[in-house]
Amino acid sequence: MRIHIATDHAGLDFSRHLQQHLAEQGHEVVDHGPSDYDPLDDYPSFCINAARAVARDQEVGVEALGVVFGGSGNGEQIAANKVTGIRAALVWSTATAELAREHNNANVISIGARQHPVEDVVSFIDTFIATPFPGEERHARRIAQLGEYETTGLIAGHEIV
Repeated sequence: MRIHIATDHAGLDFSRHLQQHLAEQGHEVVDHGPSDYDPLDDYPSFCINAARAVARDQEVGVEALGVVFGGSGNGEQIAANKVTGIRAALVWSTATAELAREHNNANVISIGARQHPVEDVVSFIDTFIATPFPGEERHARRIAQLGEYETTGLIAGHEIV
């Protein structure tokens, strides 16, 4: 599977460690930056580029997911979710990593690098990648509603005020 990774300065060490771990697991890892430590860098472009790459890959049938890092993971999740077709989930445990896939078919996860030891982050990411979306009707319906709103501003049969 192709895994797109992005971070800011707070997650740079995690990113490097995880890129190596994922490559050793047989994944194709694409790094969207940064390449060097800069305490004043800005995460939005890195995370948006990773999310856009996931969306492009998935549109053409390439199996791909994304992982974005920052100090808390919040801003990185927000940035990734600005990309059409992306469902980025903030993950803080193996349970939330699993549920992100099972209930939301998340295609990107965001993790706070300052919130967890690297061993836990490896576990979160491995769980996220290994968990399939089972396609249960209620979850697929809700995901479709989100996509509908994303493209039309409406959800058929539901009042949006």
